[in-house]
Amino acid sequence: DRAMPLSRPTGQIPEATWTLGFREMTEPWKGALGCLGVAVFFAMTIGIISWQALEQSPEEWVLRGRAGGVLWERRRGALLLRTLPAGRTVAVIAVGGVPAAEPPPPRDRCWQDGGEFCYAWEEDAELRLSLEPPPAPATECYGVRWTPLRPDVVLKNCFSMANVSWYGGASVRAQRWPLNGAESPAQPFVTGDFSKNPAGYGPVLERYFLGSTGVTVTVAPHVPLFLSLESNRHFCLESPAGRAAVPLGYLLCPSSRLPPRASPAGWGCKPARLFPPRRSPIWRYRGPEGSATKIKRGLRSLAKRLKRHRLQEGVLALGERCTAVLAAAVRPDHVPSERRKRQDTTRAWDPSPLAPLRLCVTLSPYTSIASPLFLRSLRDGEAAGYWLSLQPPVPLLTTWKGQLCARLNVTNEAARGWYLARARRLRQALGAAYMVIEGAGGDAFLQQAVPPPAELAGDRYTGALAAALATLGNATVISAGARSSHLPLFVQMSPLHSDWSHAGLKGVIPSVLHYSLLGYNFFIPDAVAGGSLGSDTPGDPELYVRWLQIVTFLPVMAFSTPPWLCCDAWVLNLTRQCIERHRDFVVPLIVKYSEEWLRLGHPIFRPAWWLSPTDPAAFTIEDEFLIGDEVLVAPITEKGQTWRDIYLPGEGHLWMDTNTARVFDGGTILRNYSASLAEVPVFVK
Repeated sequence: DRAMPLSRPTGQIPEATWTLGFREMTEPWKGALGCLGVAVFFAMTIGIISWQALEQSPEEWVLRGRAGGVLWERRRGALLLRTLPAGRTVAVIAVGGVPAAEPPPPRDRCWQDGGEFCYAWEEDAELRLSLEPPPAPATECYGVRWTPLRPDVVLKNCFSMANVSWYGGASVRAQRWPLNGAESPAQPFVTGDFSKNPAGYGPVLERYFLGSTGVTVTVAPHVPLFLSLESNRHFCLESPAGRAAVPLGYLLCPSSRLPPRASPAGWGCKPARLFPPRRSPIWRYRGPEGSATKIKRGLRSLAKRLKRHRLQEGVLALGERCTAVLAAAVRPDHVPSERRKRQDTTRAWDPSPLAPLRLCVTLSPYTSIASPLFLRSLRDGEAAGYWLSLQPPVPLLTTWKGQLCARLNVTNEAARGWYLARARRLRQALGAAYMVIEGAGGDAFLQQAVPPPAELAGDRYTGALAAALATLGNATVISAGARSSHLPLFVQMSPLHSDWSHAGLKGVIPSVLHYSLLGYNFFIPDAVAGGSLGSDTPGDPELYVRWLQIVTFLPVMAFSTPPWLCCDAWVLNLTRQCIERHRDFVVPLIVKYSEEWLRLGHPIFRPAWWLSPTDPAAFTIEDEFLIGDEVLVAPITEKGQTWRDIYLPGEGHLWMDTNTARVFDGGTILRNYSASLAEVPVFVK
């Protein structure tokens, strides 16, 4: 092999060696320049972010009126309702179902109209805010309407409870005042029956919410609505899932004070006429019910004992089962008039031995599918339309008091007429002065997971039934209310437990304030006896007495257990005194403020904040109530206590204790105020 000759030096740097050396020499400069560029980029980014944070407000006005407006808050993705000129935020509404962090740009759809703001989240939802005509002078209202752009979008607006107390809306099993302390999962906003669904909503509700900041939230009756309550965090209005393009809309009306100038939905129709509270108590019959003979004997026995104990004035109330047994005995339902004239007079009912006590009977819009009444209706083609049905003539079956039943079709004019005629015949045949209609609440279609027809959506069933029953006169009691507070009907409150909890005694006053705020001033509270969900003979005389002391100051006193069955003789004497005080002191007071309700729509039973609208301490008081503006009732609701703290509302007013004649300043708190078991603190302004 021949070796390669060595290269001869030429005095020049070889090309490969020069390139490699230059790269090695310039590499640090390139790295420095790259780092400098990255640093400049980050500095510019941080500067832009800082500029946005410092120069751009996290809130942006999207709709501005004369007295306030609506802003969008980027950080939380929330709508803010703010009043002017003070700039006070009266409601914070967190938005769900859309990309909350995306800030709306300037108006892009209805920019030409200064009274509206429109914005669309692509493929999610569209928002429209608008200035709306106010329901009362010196107020300003804003309409909020969300429209989903896809069927799977569930719209959800949550109203913050931070620094705001909320009232109204739905009744719940353990009623609270305000609603901040209540808890409920998202469910249809319809009246319900706690015996069927304890976790559902109760018999009285309105699509109206009132905040302690003076703002009202009203949802139109045609809007399908779900409601959830998360204790001390927020309440949420939601659109139903699984329906194509169901909008969510409501009206916001801020006010500078409590009570607001704008009337709530429950007061939307003022009462048609004045109807008085009942001066005499109601005694619920709990005797034998196996036959008409036993019921008659039991009623006569109860009447004799009431008379013997000098409690002879009042009403004896029969439940639905006893009413049905007596009705079958006198047959007012279906026997033609000429045959009724010929029927055996020994079967007739004579209420005269009960006098001066009068009778109250109970019906419901349900009938058992095994009853002759229902079977006859199936044979009659026309009568088959008397019952709710999925596809006529097949009725929609539901349960009522443990039986499979059909429910009256209140949208059928012939069915309504037949039912009312039946009620009148029954009332006449039994000589009843009053009539209770149970089972008025709830949606039979939703209970079967079936969408209701449009004419019965939401609480239209309850409203239609209430309108029909109002023709029976003002001696009629209904078990539910929805947009019917203007009708001359008494409303039966929900049954309560025989205990001291919010599902028992502590829930009475919150329920009173809730019903009255929504316009249902004439109600029948749960019976004195420790609650009608308790045993027939309550074992806690203290609970009996404290319950008695509260209902003394309500429109009607009702008893499910007479005092001689539960307590000592002094409780019987106390019962007589309370009935007399109700008749002579409370009823005239309620009549007086009924005229104000008729004229102005103000509730008769009022919370402490009614006279102290700017005192936060008054917003959460749930164990006191006012009758009008002049009487404050502050009963004991804690077991074993003979004292309590009492808030006297109305700074500048004077209050006199009716028990001691001592006078105190309004706007103050009486600490550890004494009240023995025989006393209830009552103050007159």
